Amino acid sequence: MSDKRRRGLRVAILDLYKGEPNQGMRCIRQHLTEAAERHPDVRFDVTEFDVRGAADVPGLDFDLYISSGGPGSPFDGAGQLWEKRYFAWLDAVWAHNRGGAGKKHLLSICHSFQLMCIHFDLADVVPRKSGSFGVLPVHLTEEGLADPVLSALPDPFYGADFREWQVVRPKHDSIQSLGARLLAIEKERPHVPLERAVMAMRISPEILGTQFHPEADPEGMHAHFSTPELREKTVSKHGLDKYEEILFRMSDPGSLSRTYSTFIPEFIRQVVSGRN
Repeated sequence: MSDKRRRGLRVAILDLYKGEPNQGMRCIRQHLTEAAERHPDVRFDVTEFDVRGAADVPGLDFDLYISSGGPGSPFDGAGQLWEKRYFAWLDAVWAHNRGGAGKKHLLSICHSFQLMCIHFDLADVVPRKSGSFGVLPVHLTEEGLADPVLSALPDPFYGADFREWQVVRPKHDSIQSLGARLLAIEKERPHVPLERAVMAMRISPEILGTQFHPEADPEGMHAHFSTPELREKTVSKHGLDKYEEILFRMSDPGSLSRTYSTFIPEFIRQVVSGRN
């Protein structure tokens, strides 16, 4: 089918990595390449925006937005131009979707999810007592079990989780006011007197946020963690057992591979099918 005859899907990737080396952007690009192969009748037109480095944000002329993870504190941008523009863009997407046709779909990942929770006052965003690092179980809530995307995953499922901050203490008045849904939480640890973090929330039918990294590519991540430099760094900081557990979860077809092949592909499939 020629490009002229294929339906176009305009996709914006919002890069919040501030120029730091990362695996997230590679994985997001790979998902979109694979999506184009799965949907040969759709032409994926992808544009990237350097949010934290250049204060660059998209307009409303896109169908799908994927906002990335990123380094540092989610409060680092307070008062800066990039954050003002980013929050104004979030408000514009929200207002547009409340207005009628031509919905704009958004997936916010990790750092972006924390920013969204801060901006919409959905929960507290606080530093973790110790960083989360690995491929860890994520537990679905009752609403998560019924969610169009997460219901395709087992309970629990495994997600790549690398963060120094966390979303806790959901603000139920704000959640109810927006019509948001709490979809997933981190594993229960009865021996640890700490709150369970929010791992996924649907802000609206079109907007989904995750604390974990659904884009994480198991093969690429396995190769990345197998490099001598990262092996030494991980073992030194987290121990050999944690390092071997990470490699196992990355190679286990029932762990990270299942999340990779299910979450974002299903999210994109629903965007595409909704535009038929």
